[in-house]
Order: sequence, then structure tokens, then C-alpha cells
Amino acid sequence: MDAGSRRGSTDNDARDAATALVAWGNVWLTGHVGLDEAVDAVELLAGPQVLGGDPAEVSLRRGLGDLRVGGLTAFRLALPAPGDPLGLTGPPDFNRAALEAEAAVVLTLPTRAIGLVPAVDRRGSSYVGLRWEMHDASPAQPDVPSLAEADRGLMLTMREATEALLAVDDVAGVPPEIADALVDLRDPERDDHPLAPGYPQRAHRVGALAARLSLVVDLARRMDARGLTSDQVQRRDAALRSLDGAVRRALVAACNSAFDHAR
Repeated sequence: MDAGSRRGSTDNDARDAATALVAWGNVWLTGHVGLDEAVDAVELLAGPQVLGGDPAEVSLRRGLGDLRVGGLTAFRLALPAPGDPLGLTGPPDFNRAALEAEAAVVLTLPTRAIGLVPAVDRRGSSYVGLRWEMHDASPAQPDVPSLAEADRGLMLTMREATEALLAVDDVAGVPPEIADALVDLRDPERDDHPLAPGYPQRAHRVGALAARLSLVVDLARRMDARGLTSDQVQRRDAALRSLDGAVRRALVAACNSAFDHAR
């Protein structure tokens, strides 16, 4: 599944956009692609994009170019959730905005950091794009797992969550779209990962599995709870929260591994 066909298919648009910006931004900084190719790939996923807001907004292409001249050295992904500020180090205003959007990007510069929070940008009756609202961000390093740690955690949580979900729901009653998504987890030939050329091979694999599991979580949360007891609903929700946490950690670790030397 390519980026264009995934667009709008889940409730994770902000997460997808932030993941794409970090992935393609980092491979641009490491010299694997040019700025035009990186921006084209990001906008293919989420539509036209701008940095900042009126009257100071600029196109994503121009904004990133200006930031590179100013010393931009890395893009870092944050995927926070209530009670889990994954990838965030403050200040509070930026954390609150990122938590509300459930996604953010932190730009590292020599003497400061800038936080970008995605918001839908609607103009007129037909224009729909994305605006990256700019915030001051702390340059401190966040407490996030390494790629190896996230890989192990994702595999373990996937097994535990699958067992928990199967114990709750009748397999025969699983909607076809969820069944298809589960089958896709076992297809090594699919090319639907959220990363870009130049990442470590392990990052591509972890990112691909995390992206597929993110779709499973999103679809499962939409399942009708009729016929389930309150205890079953609670166990299902707990399994999905655990899986979503592992997915977010895996995506953050994969996207932030662009500068890892081990391939």
C-alpha cells in the first residue's frame, strides 16, 4: 500500500504526517535525497503543507531550506498519548499542543530546538492541507527506546495483545478489514513502510510492522462492542492501549535511527 492510498484511511493522519516529515527530513539531511524529493514525498501523503501561521507562514519547501541554512541537523519524532509524553521534553505549552494533536516533530538546531505540531489547514471549499504550527522546544534528549529495544518490545507486545484479543473476541466475528490487516502482518513482500531510502534495514522492518499494527489498532477500536461484557471490553481496551504504546515506540525509534551507523 503506498502513501497515497493510505491517506485518510485511518484516524492517524497527524501521526502519519509527522512520521513522514521526520523520515524524509532525516534522509534529506543525510544526503540520500534532495529537498524537492523529500517535500514531494511528504506532501503526497498529507497534501500541501506550510510552516508557521498567518502572516508569517511559508511553504514547507522554503521553510525547511531556510532552517537548513540556519543549522538544522536532525528531525525527531514525538508520538505522545495521555500519560505517556513519548518524545517530548517540554516546555509545557509545546507538550500540551503535541498531546492534543497526538504527534509532533522536534527540529534540532545548534543553539535551540523548534517544535512543529500538525494541524489541518482548510481554505475555501476545496483546499485541504497541513499547517505545522511552530513552538519553542527543549533541546534536551527525550527518554525514548533504542531501535533494538523497540523492536523487542513490539514483538513481545504483539504476541501478548493478540492472545488477549483472541481471548475476548470470537475470531469468526472479526470484521473482514481487520482479518485482512492481520494477514498482511505476515506478508514480507509488502512495501508499505513509512520510512525513506537511507535508513538502517532494521528500521525499515520495524517501521513496516509498526505501521501495519497501527492500522490494526485503529480498526479494532472501531469494532462494535455489542455482545461483550464490561470485563471483556476493559480487557480488549487494555490490550489495544498496550499495543498502541509499543507501536508508537517502534515508530519513534525507527524514525530517529537515521543517524545510526550500524546497518
